[in-house]
Amino acid sequence: MATAPVRDTLRSWLDGADRVLIGAGAGLSAAAGYDYGDAERFRELLPALHRLGLRSRYLLGAPLPKDMMWGYWAVHIDDIRYGTEPNPLYRRLRELVGGRDHQVMTSNVDALFARNGFEADRVFTPQGDYGRLQCTVPCTRDTWSSRPFLDTVLAAYDRDTGRVNDPRALPRCPRCGGEAFPNIRVGPEFVDDAYLPAGRRLRHWLDDASTAGSLLVVEIGAGFNTPGVIRRPMEDVVRRTPGARLVRINPDHADVPADLGTRALSVPLGAEAALGELGL
Repeated sequence: MATAPVRDTLRSWLDGADRVLIGAGAGLSAAAGYDYGDAERFRELLPALHRLGLRSRYLLGAPLPKDMMWGYWAVHIDDIRYGTEPNPLYRRLRELVGGRDHQVMTSNVDALFARNGFEADRVFTPQGDYGRLQCTVPCTRDTWSSRPFLDTVLAAYDRDTGRVNDPRALPRCPRCGGEAFPNIRVGPEFVDDAYLPAGRRLRHWLDDASTAGSLLVVEIGAGFNTPGVIRRPMEDVVRRTPGARLVRINPDHADVPADLGTRALSVPLGAEAALGELGL
């Protein structure tokens, strides 16, 4: 539980904000039930990989054959990206924003913001989206919906062995026939064209922030795995925007930069507990 001064400041800053920028890292989705480090959930979804000694969804560097790797990707993405049930934590965050002018920047590639009441064109996802695939070359700047590719993989997937039985089911680039891969930022081959319009909208929105009312930056669950994606940019937004304030919500890394002084508030709580402090 936050101290009374922290709780009162948090509520006061939110009440006084005309604009809200949400900066969200992996900690938000973990708090919402999508924890990549959850070994029990990994065992339930991917028993064959669990038997091999693997324990989490952080598999980008795992030495697996392509048929097992695509079995993993198909199950993982189907679970985390294409669920249809509303997520209570993200819904509560949308209630928090209310009718205020807002934007979102997130390192998460699960589309949970857009799936839970946030307008898709207000959400910038610079790390990509599991909802799309790209050519690994890449031979084209086009990307494609991952859903039909994953359906083909899952139809050929054997849960007991963790393998995709039909090699023809493995996703290929429709243009050159080369290997396809989720459209997420893992190297210089990442195709970011689909996300640039949202980035430009956010930049223009921030350019107007100094004259368009008080800005509150609410950063949630952004630690030090990729601090250059969310954590440091949120600090920089507050530095260069007159009167802007930063609320950093993080159970482990809630420290705020000293140079922001009284314009930054440290909330050492998880996302659910922090929203509870606001009565949501």
